[in-house]
Parts: sequence; structure tokens; C-alpha cells
Amino acid sequence: MAVRRVGSEERLITSFPLSAYAFEPSPLSATRAAEFPRYLPYNEGNRTLIVEEDGTTLAAASAIPMRQNLRGAVLPMAGVAGVASHPLARRQGHVRTLLHQLLDEMRDEGHPLTALYPFRPSFYAKFGYVGLPKPRTATFSPADLGPLLRADLPGEVSWERIGAGYPAWREFTERCLRERHGFAVFPDYRDVGLRDRDERWLLTARVDGVVTGAVTYRIDDHGGELAADDLLADDPLARALMLQFFARHVDQVDRISVQVAADELPELWLTDLAVHVEARVARPGSSAPMARLLSMDALAGLPAGPGRVRVELTGDRWLAGTYLMDGSTGSLELLKGTAVAGPVPDATLTAAGLSALAYGVLDPAEVPLRGLGEVSVEAAAELRRIFPRQVPYLFADF
Repeated sequence: MAVRRVGSEERLITSFPLSAYAFEPSPLSATRAAEFPRYLPYNEGNRTLIVEEDGTTLAAASAIPMRQNLRGAVLPMAGVAGVASHPLARRQGHVRTLLHQLLDEMRDEGHPLTALYPFRPSFYAKFGYVGLPKPRTATFSPADLGPLLRADLPGEVSWERIGAGYPAWREFTERCLRERHGFAVFPDYRDVGLRDRDERWLLTARVDGVVTGAVTYRIDDHGGELAADDLLADDPLARALMLQFFARHVDQVDRISVQVAADELPELWLTDLAVHVEARVARPGSSAPMARLLSMDALAGLPAGPGRVRVELTGDRWLAGTYLMDGSTGSLELLKGTAVAGPVPDATLTAAGLSALAYGVLDPAEVPLRGLGEVSVEAAAELRRIFPRQVPYLFADF
């Protein structure tokens, strides 16, 4: 049994069939298998590892070299995807072996963050991953957007196929990456698949010629649903411009659904908007994302509040040791070691505990309740200053 890296057309006979068995209708039709070669360009830059024995692929896993915003800093992030095992080789430790090597290699190449969508969250929790919020789906009738049709809004919207409008879309998502905590984008070679498939409409809001909002969508049928993807908006005006456009579909579709960030409040968009907001998490098939730090380098220099605490990181392959965290200058400083002058509160954290604080998904007082560390009241107060609670918005679905 051996672990090795595969690429290019070798994916067609190794990782692709396993992923198809795990995540698609099965048995795979000959027509579907014949489509695999067209996906190769969008996987070319991935790092794909397999476990094989006697020429049979037993398990596979890939990492996509992405970028993610962590509290204002845009950092390299390894997006883990395509984790699958041969049905006769499951529960034998092959995925664990692959993930260890895959994350070792991505970390060594300078990726201090990693994220994924788990098939089972508790499995990835053992690797130090912690849950992130799942985007909400807001569903409503276009008739309830009627008041927007009478509003005189400054700005304008543009409407085109994503194939034609892709450059504007990519530029806007790059700006969101710089400005939104937790936001992540694919590398160019993968993201252009959205352009090449050309299966979505693109709606953009502009004010004084500058794109301030964008959303991709499709309509399933007359009298059916206008299904929009992530509704990205700089401000309420951009959102209102796009919703005003959707209101014009009142005689075409029965309902509209849009994906929104976890901190968005669709019930407050309009006075008489009857809206159903849902985040459904289930397994398998409808999981919330997870993420973790792979290196302490991800924290150095981040914007931070005026806290000061000594943290011991335990039980992790990639994060270990004792660090003084000091945010008194407004920029987080890390000093490795225990020799610190003066009294400093102490905390013991797992990798998931520290990742939860860095991503802003848990309060320090919640960390012990989740079994992710020991945090005194004094240390919790300091950590709360260093890592103020924030709601991350991963955006990319991989």
C-alpha cells in the first residue's frame, strides 16, 4: 500500500471515479463518465493524493490552493475536497493517512489556513476543524417586493449571461475577499468553470459606474422558482437595486430564493415581506463548512484588541507550544515560550479551540463547554479583547 500524488488525466481512473461513487448517483452511466475529461482543466492546479494497493485506488483526497480573509488579512488557504474511499476499503484509516500528508504538504507550501465541507463533522473535528456558519436561504414571493418597483433608487443594474459578465463578477468577488472576514475564492483555473459552463445569469448593481453588488441566478421554469446564489452587496442600496430587479419577475415566477450570509436579516428588508429563512444542516449531503488554522503564522500581525494572554496549544499535529498573545498595539504579536514578565492569565486550547476564536465563531467562555480547552475567567476576558466575535462568511462552495 502506498500514498502518491496524481495529476492530469490520471485523475480519470483514480480520484474521479471514487468521488463520483461517493457524491453522485450510482452506478455511473457511460454518458456521465464520458464527461469527466472536460473537468480536468479545473482540477489541474489541485494537489490530489491517493492510497493505492496492487493498482487499485483505495482512497483519494484533494486540496485546492485558495485564498481566505481572516480578520482582514488575505491568506493562502487549502480547500480540502473530493475526500472519498473505495467501498471495500472504508474505515481502515486511509482517509486519515491522506489528510495528514495532504495538510502537511499544503502547510509546508505556505497555506496557514484550511477549510472544507465535511461528510461527518465529528470526523473532521478530530483533525482540529471547527464549524463555521452556513449561509441562509431566504425564500419569498416576488409580489412582496412590489414596493421597490415604486422606489426611485440611485444607481442601475446590468443583466447578462455569466459567460459575458465573468470579468466583472471575478473583480467584485476579489474585492469582497479583501473586505469580508471568512470570505474565500477559488484560484483562477477553477473559478473560470463558472464562466465556461455559462449556466447562470449575472445581475450587477452599479452606483456611479462602480459595481456595488452582484448575484448569479437561474430560473427553473415559468411559474416556478428564480433561484439565486449568494447575494453579494456592499450596502443596503446595492441589495435594494437587485431586489427591485427581481420584483419585475412577479408574472413569471412563483417564488424567489437567495443565499445570504448568516448575519443577514431578510425579515427586515421590507415591511410586508413574508419570508422563510432557513439554514438546513444534515448529514450526509447538507453540511455546514469547517475550518482551522494550520500555522500560527496566520495570526501574526492580525488586527487585535488590547488583550494579553499566555496560551498553551496541546494535542495537535500542526499547532503546538506555548505562546504569549499580545494585542496591546492593535496588531497581534506572538512570542513563543513561557518566559513572560509580569502576571499574565493562562489558557489551554486545542487547535479547534484556537481556530474557533480566530474565526470568531465561539466566545472564549464556550470553549471549555465544547471540550476545546480550559479557559479561566481572566483569560477569557483577555481572549475576548484579542478576538472580538465576528461572523465569517466562507462564500466558496467546494
